[in-house]
Amino acid sequence: MNQRLMAELTAETLGTFVILMFGSGVCAMVQLFGHGTPGEMVNGGYTNITLGWGLGVALAVYLSARISGGHLNPAVTLSLAVFKGFPWSKVLPYCAAQTLGAFLGAALVYLNYRPAFMRVDPDLTQTGGIFTTFPAFPDYPMAGFLDQVIGTALLMLQVCAITDEDNLRPPAWLAPILVGLTVIAIGISFGALHGYAINPARDLGPRLFITLAGFRNNGLTDGTFQFVVPLIAPLIGGLAGTAAWEFLIRRYLPEAD
Repeated sequence: MNQRLMAELTAETLGTFVILMFGSGVCAMVQLFGHGTPGEMVNGGYTNITLGWGLGVALAVYLSARISGGHLNPAVTLSLAVFKGFPWSKVLPYCAAQTLGAFLGAALVYLNYRPAFMRVDPDLTQTGGIFTTFPAFPDYPMAGFLDQVIGTALLMLQVCAITDEDNLRPPAWLAPILVGLTVIAIGISFGALHGYAINPARDLGPRLFITLAGFRNNGLTDGTFQFVVPLIAPLIGGLAGTAAWEFLIRRYLPEAD
């Protein structure tokens, strides 16, 4: 492995690690502290969660953009490979690095808040949602599939609009903020049905961790197959959003001077 690729993979790992540190960290703050029961949202509730994830994404993009492009999401990486010429040889390594970063971020959040987990949910049966996503209606685990397609399509549509040199491209320092605001907007508008993973690595990495850590509600080995929606639907949504940009908007843009 050459040095440049190693640097890119390190940036993707650290960037996704940062997303989970802030994202799962805010979920832990909301669900483990205060006077609520396990799983009940207190200390700012859902508003804090959407802000925490959005800010985490913005800061992670700042961390990684100049080295790896700040993908931090297999849906982004796949879409850029299909439509933007990103090398296919890097797709699987990027996705693996992103999943590893998410795994490590979830692990450190759990280590930090373990005393609270042991007090609030000692059997680890109710708090897996701090790290990963679950359907709002467990009897209909596929109900969030379209929701995740829509959310990730909106994400990629806006990422393309923000970063395309032929569009009204913002200053480089502003782009990560706009991506973070997009994540906040998606959380506000499409967050409840299946937790708005909009990122397979952000969901799978922590899900692997909580399974290894002994969480019983993990959606991976508990027979519910709840990992399928946040793993597959964002990939489809990312391709749909990027295709919408390429064929409905970008082709009509005047070339930049």
